[in-house]
Formats: sequence, C-alpha cells, structure tokens
Amino acid sequence: MPQKTTSKKPTPKKSVPKKARRAPASAARADGDATTKRALADAQRAIKANIKAIAAADQENAAKSDERATSADGMTASERAVSTTETTAAPRRSRVIRRWSGLTLAAEVLAHSDKPLSARVIADRAIAEGWRTSGKTPHATLYAAITREIAAKGPASRFRRVDRGLFASTGHTG
Repeated sequence: MPQKTTSKKPTPKKSVPKKARRAPASAARADGDATTKRALADAQRAIKANIKAIAAADQENAAKSDERATSADGMTASERAVSTTETTAAPRRSRVIRRWSGLTLAAEVLAHSDKPLSARVIADRAIAEGWRTSGKTPHATLYAAITREIAAKGPASRFRRVDRGLFASTGHTG
C-alpha cells in the first residue's frame, strides 16, 4: 500500500516584524510621561489647597455665627443647644404619618364591597383611597400578596378566593 504524504500548508509571513510592532521606548515618550505626572501632581496640590481654603472659610463662618448668636446670658448658640438638651426631660415628638399597606387597603376595599372583586379593581380602589405605589403593575403585586396571605394563614386570612382572579373578604381583621 502506498504511503500517504501530507503536506503542511505554509504559513503566510507577517508583513511587520515583531520588533517593529512594539512601541519604541523613546525619549519623546518618556518626556510625555513625565509631563503627565507633573500635571497630575500639580492638579492634586491645587485640590488640596482648595480643600484647606474651604475648611478655613467654614471655621471662620462658624465662629462669626457663634459671635452673632451670643445672647444676654453670654452663651453661644451651640452652648445653649447643649444646655437645653441636658435639661429637657422628654424629647420632642415628630408627627407620624401612617402609610397604609396595599394589603390593608385591599382588605378595607373588600370589606366594603358586597361582591367579589378582581385584583385590578381592588388595586384601583385602593389607589383611590390613598395607596401610594410606584410600580407599573400594582394589581399584579396585590394579587401575589393576597395569594401569599391566603396560603400562609389559611382560614385565618382576611381574604378568600372565590373564583379564578376573584377575591372576597372573610371578615377577619388580622
């Protein structure tokens, strides 16, 4: 049987030799790197000087405001603030605004409805009553939340599934 000879295809020669492809380490390039480093260092020094100037101006403004705030008792505003917080027994209360959850409003909507409602109608009525949501599909969020509550609480849930996509109130409050 005759022997097969395989011939390799010759690889094409590269037109640019390896040494020519590398960037030359020339004096011009070194000068450019040094110039860049000097410019960067100058910019950093300028930023630090600006920060120091701003801090000094802030300290001067604070000192001037304390001098202006000195009252007849000889205390500055910051000293007065410290002394009043030490003597005050109860902290001042901030006004608390209760934000209703979607499920709570859904339970209210269903409690006032005499027929089962879909999640979309429940969501529309809850939004009309003050439910603030930024989602694009609040009905889907509400549907999922109602379904989770029914699965988790069972008969103690505030909702019951009447038909596919329709929910009614069970009368439970919690």
